[in-house]
Amino acid sequence: MDRLHEIEVFVAVADAGSFAKAGGRLRLSPPAVTRAISALEDRLGARVFNRTTRSLTITEVGQRFLEGARRILTDLDLAERDAVGETAIPHGHLSITASVTFGRSALAPQICNFLSQYPRVSVSVLLVDRVVNLVEEGIDVAVRIGSLPDSNLAAKRIGAVRRVLVASPDYLARRGTPRSPSDLKLHSVIAFTGLLPNREWRFSSGQGPISVTLDPIIEINDAQAAIDAAEMGHGITVALSYMVHDRIKAGKLVEVLDSVAPPPQPVHLVYPKTRLIAPKIRAFVDFAAPLLKQTIDRIT
Repeated sequence: MDRLHEIEVFVAVADAGSFAKAGGRLRLSPPAVTRAISALEDRLGARVFNRTTRSLTITEVGQRFLEGARRILTDLDLAERDAVGETAIPHGHLSITASVTFGRSALAPQICNFLSQYPRVSVSVLLVDRVVNLVEEGIDVAVRIGSLPDSNLAAKRIGAVRRVLVASPDYLARRGTPRSPSDLKLHSVIAFTGLLPNREWRFSSGQGPISVTLDPIIEINDAQAAIDAAEMGHGITVALSYMVHDRIKAGKLVEVLDSVAPPPQPVHLVYPKTRLIAPKIRAFVDFAAPLLKQTIDRIT
C-alpha cells in the first residue's frame, strides 16, 4: 500500500477522531480506512490508535508520529503548488462559518469585498447559531464569539461584544425599569436560548459573577425573533450588543441593568493550525480581520 496514502489517512483519522468521519472526508469506505491504518501500524510495528466499538484514542506512538506526518503532507502540498507557480496566489474554494446575526450584519459585506479583490477564490458560507467543528465539517475559517477552549485552532482576535438586556420604551413605561437583577423575576422575559441556555442571567457584582434563574414567557432559538418580540413591547430579552446597536440608537430599544452587565466576550477568527497556512485562508484573515474589527468597534 502507498505509504503517503497511509499517512494521509492517519492524519485524517487523528483530526476527525473517527474512522468513519475520516473516510467521509477522504471519500474512502470504512474498510479502506481500516486497511490503511493497519498497514501503517504493521510498518511502524506499533499501534497508532487504541480503538473499541465506542471510542478511538491516539497512542503515544501515534502522537509522536502525527507531527512528522503533518509536516510531510504540508511539504508535499507546498511543493505541488510551488511547481505550478501558485504558492502565494490565493485560489480555490474557501468555506466560512459564523452565527446567523453576525454573519448577516458584519461578515457578509466583507466576504463580498474580499471576492472582488481575490477573483480566483470562491466562498461558501454556513450561518448557524452553534459551534461548528471545523475539521469534521470541512470549514476553513470561523467567527467565534466567547472564550476559546484549548484546541488545535489558530485564532486572531478581532474585538469584543457585550451581552445586554433590552426592552422597548413602551414596555418599560408600562411595567417599570428593573433596578437590580432580582427585579427580572417580576418581568416578562423573552429568552433567546443561544444566550440563556439554562434560563440563567449572569451578571457582575462587587463579589464576582452571580446568576439569576429566570422564568421566560417564551423561549426561542432565533435571536432576531426574540429581539423583534422585545421591540414590540412583549418583554425584556438578552442579546449581544451588535445585534441591537441600531435599534438602541433609533430609540426602539433601551438597555437595562447595564451597570451590572457581564464582562465583554472576545470575538476571534479561527482556522486550523498548521505549519503552512493556505494562501486563501491567510488572505481572507488578513483582509477581513481589520475590517471586522472596525465594524465591531462601531456597533458595540
